[in-house]
Amino acid sequence: MIAIDEGETVPVSAEDYAGLCFMGGPMSVNDPLPWIAPVCALIRDAVARDIPVIGHCLGGQLISKALGGQVTRNPVKEIGWGTADAQDDATARHWLGELAGRTGTVFQWHGETFSIPPGATRLFGNAYCANQMYVLGPHLGMQCHVEMTPEMIATWCEQWADEAFSVADQPSAQTPAEMQAGIAAQLPVMRQLSEQLYSVWIKGLRH
Repeated sequence: MIAIDEGETVPVSAEDYAGLCFMGGPMSVNDPLPWIAPVCALIRDAVARDIPVIGHCLGGQLISKALGGQVTRNPVKEIGWGTADAQDDATARHWLGELAGRTGTVFQWHGETFSIPPGATRLFGNAYCANQMYVLGPHLGMQCHVEMTPEMIATWCEQWADEAFSVADQPSAQTPAEMQAGIAAQLPVMRQLSEQLYSVWIKGLRH
């Protein structure tokens, strides 16, 4: 684990890694932060070496930016439990198996969105954010979150409650209470999707 928020140095090369995973964060990839350019360079290096990368929310935006996509403001903020519709083509069937063409349960907390980078294929979208997930060979970028745990949801609801309440009157957002009340029913369903996605991504890891 490389704790960028604690000032740890971004590796120059991906050569020593089997795969790279990029997580979320409250900042924008368009912010003038010193680590964004090195991270994008590392992503391009990994892709050039065919070392799988996976990105969650901010991570998916970083991969898009690194590979020639753009990150812009989404029409609305998405916060809380929601759904996304899967494509039904050969790429989707490879990544999703029986879940291809179906509606999946996901968790959201974002106000920006990425474009699908050149050469990549959209995997999921919904009415609030057209580009929820994309793949490019062994690489997977997600705007939505499929990695959530009850503890993560509780922490986010505490830390960013004001943001959630500020848009809770919109159909694309929920209050902290609604998010936590949905855990019992929604999390097991989302786990089916996350396990499917991760199982395919892991197969690409370099041995």
